[in-house]
Amino acid sequence: MVDSLRETALRLPQQPGVYIMKDAKGEVIYVGKAKKLKNRVTSYFHGEHNLKTEAMISKIADFDVIIANSELEALVLENSLIKRHMPRYNILLKDDKGYPFIRLDMREEYPTFSVVSRVKDDGARYFGPYGSRGTTRSAVESICKAFKLPTCGKKFPRDIGKTRPCLNHHLGACRGWCLKDSDNEEYREAVAMAALALEGKTDDIAAKLQQEMEAAAERLQFELAAEKRDRLRAVTALKTKQRVVAGAMADTDAVGFWRGDARCCFTVMHYMDGDLIDKDYELLELPFEEDGDVISGLLRQYYERRGVTPQTVYLPCELPDGEALEQFLAGLSGRKVRLLSPQRGEKARIVETAELNAREEAERATTREERTTRTLEWLQRALDLPAPPNRIEAYDISNTGADSIVAGMTVFVSGRPLKRDYRKFRIRTTETPDDYQSMFEVVSRRARHYLDGDQKFSSLPDVMFIDGGAGQVRAAQEALAGAGLTVPVFGMVKDDRHRTRALVTGDGREIGLSAQPAVFAFVGTVQEETHRFAIEYHRSLRGKRVRTSSLEKIEGVGEKRRAALLKRFGSIQAVRSAEPEALAEVLPSNVARSVYDYFHSEGGEEDESDRRGGKGT
Repeated sequence: MVDSLRETALRLPQQPGVYIMKDAKGEVIYVGKAKKLKNRVTSYFHGEHNLKTEAMISKIADFDVIIANSELEALVLENSLIKRHMPRYNILLKDDKGYPFIRLDMREEYPTFSVVSRVKDDGARYFGPYGSRGTTRSAVESICKAFKLPTCGKKFPRDIGKTRPCLNHHLGACRGWCLKDSDNEEYREAVAMAALALEGKTDDIAAKLQQEMEAAAERLQFELAAEKRDRLRAVTALKTKQRVVAGAMADTDAVGFWRGDARCCFTVMHYMDGDLIDKDYELLELPFEEDGDVISGLLRQYYERRGVTPQTVYLPCELPDGEALEQFLAGLSGRKVRLLSPQRGEKARIVETAELNAREEAERATTREERTTRTLEWLQRALDLPAPPNRIEAYDISNTGADSIVAGMTVFVSGRPLKRDYRKFRIRTTETPDDYQSMFEVVSRRARHYLDGDQKFSSLPDVMFIDGGAGQVRAAQEALAGAGLTVPVFGMVKDDRHRTRALVTGDGREIGLSAQPAVFAFVGTVQEETHRFAIEYHRSLRGKRVRTSSLEKIEGVGEKRRAALLKRFGSIQAVRSAEPEALAEVLPSNVARSVYDYFHSEGGEEDESDRRGGKGT
């Protein structure tokens, strides 16, 4: 197959274009572009590649190409095909992240600001996009408060003069535009100034208000001057807050990209007048392409989805299609966009900051995943398993003498507990403490459920861990062999400080864990969780038995009367303390007297459970 594909690729022209890789079902699995199709496509079918590239190549059954007139045309075509096919091996930004906008239609008599999900060609003005709907609403509220615009939901001019002003007016947060004497021109002027603030022009507004305040003071219009002063203060306070939400006003973006061991992170830092105002980032699966190709593809998706492009974008590396991408972004924004890769100075520093942010986000998200992956890989090697154990089942027996012998089964998938698959067992084949027989029974029953097609036991584990030593392991192995199943089994043994110190095989060979802190912690967690689950089940059963132990010995008190007593009095201790008359409210008088006499006659029984009020331990 590879030889055939290579021969086909060698006949391709040395022209720009797009190649489309397909699997045996004809589904598109990867779309790429190239300046020279022949060179790029043939590179997949000779030489060595990383594991992820090899995985993709192994799925290729055929490919198509589309020749383009230019590199830009190939870039646009590739972008379109990726959006159409969503190939599994192309790195893709999540398509569920929306960027809200603020809408303002000045053609209305009383225009208002509203938060919308997308820009429409309806003649209105749109500000944004912003980072989240919460941030966008906060921006609208801040703007309206600064310019004393209404946020109460009243409709103008319909509601003018019809009702009293709301609390916002009394708190000084609204001019009171619903009053009869409100001025439409003044309202529109306030909205226009608010729009300037959304554009980041708070300095211009502040300068204008300063002039108006001084002019009013010179004319001895002190009330008007005070109003201008208050608005000037609000605008000055708004300036700092508004920069935080003015990501759409950024004139410069710095891009960071970090490829971790398990995930990569793409980060865009937004700057306005040299100040950082916002950050976007997204965690992604590891790609097989080179960083330059990955960043190029992500930039196209990011800015096309965002709908706003700054004048300058600083990058951590040169892009193989930088010139074509500049043209593509210019087409989106309607103005020239520069892509630069600074090597020194302040510009290089902000790129380093973007890369640091990308690294920290990737490491924060993948530290647990990476540790788990390494742990499971170590277990694979140490236990001689065919693959890292994705599903682990662990078992523990719990009993107190012959009292309610039970077992717990816990399940860990990808290193994490899957509690919906936990199972409980009551031991049936032995009435005396026998951990070996109990373990044999539990594993036999678990295997039988699987063979019978029980959906609750439909998945066999990759490995079983038994809380115990070699004897319990052998019992589990015999149970599996009797069912015709093969599952690796290992015991979890503790040291004298009750910490898991090793895994043990059926023949007694120990596999130490102390030299591997992550594995030591993981296996210890499995053992403790399994022990907790088993002992809690045992306690719950013992508690139910203890609650009725004394009452069972009294003649005339059956199951229903025991339940009635406990419902009425709440505990054995309360029943013991009750007078015959109170007991007779629940029981026949003769049975009530028997209960009273049982607890109060000389030598009447008082066991440990009675003193504890019937509660399990």
